[in-house]
Amino acid sequence: MLGYQTKQQNVAIAGVDDLIIRSLLDRQQFHDPLGQANRLGISSAAWPLFGQLWPSGLFLAARIALRPVCPGERILEIGCGLALASLVGHRRGADVTASDCHPLAEGFLRENLRLNDLPPMKYRHAHWSAAGAKPIGKDIPGSFAIAGQYDLIMGSDLLYERDASGALAALIACHATPAAEVWIVDPDRGNRPAFHRQMARRGFVVHEEPLKQPASNGVEAYKGRILIYRRWPPLVSGTGGKLPGPPARPQ
Repeated sequence: MLGYQTKQQNVAIAGVDDLIIRSLLDRQQFHDPLGQANRLGISSAAWPLFGQLWPSGLFLAARIALRPVCPGERILEIGCGLALASLVGHRRGADVTASDCHPLAEGFLRENLRLNDLPPMKYRHAHWSAAGAKPIGKDIPGSFAIAGQYDLIMGSDLLYERDASGALAALIACHATPAAEVWIVDPDRGNRPAFHRQMARRGFVVHEEPLKQPASNGVEAYKGRILIYRRWPPLVSGTGGKLPGPPARPQ
């Protein structure tokens, strides 16, 4: 790992064994000698962000730790960064695919799988503007974009910048099964209302649940919410043709 420094720490998630996670030492790290990140539109300031553990990612990991593992269910994490939630689901036996646009995300995932004695896990490249439509080619050798559909699509802190084109919502709609759930943990970003509208145009309704954590033991307070999207009307089997009521509207 020449060109940048890393650290290693134990991460505790209720319901699963602690995970050993290798991350970037701090937000000052930067190393893009081949210009891969630059070609993907990742600035030097944004480059280290994938390699940090973020509070929203911890909440997402805690959520997936409580989800029953269903045979045949496919899960996709987008914008995974260090893929903590994916690692938790993978350890529990779920069929998880992690994805990110950063050229080093896959390498860190492989290293964290090794550190935790976990078997290989699927990884795909996902760039909002590409909408999962094609191989990445020379920018990330051997890496392919997302393919197929998933029963759960999840991500954390994805609404950090304005997305006027709706590329993120388009990617989600493309890869969500008709009855899929979508989980987005969001630290109350200002782009949330616009994202709601973009998802609504693609047939999704949203239910919001607040997430709060007081400051303690040097850990900063957190305030955000998990956004749970489902298509309406959903595809439901075994209900005699009756559809359930729509999810509750946010307060």
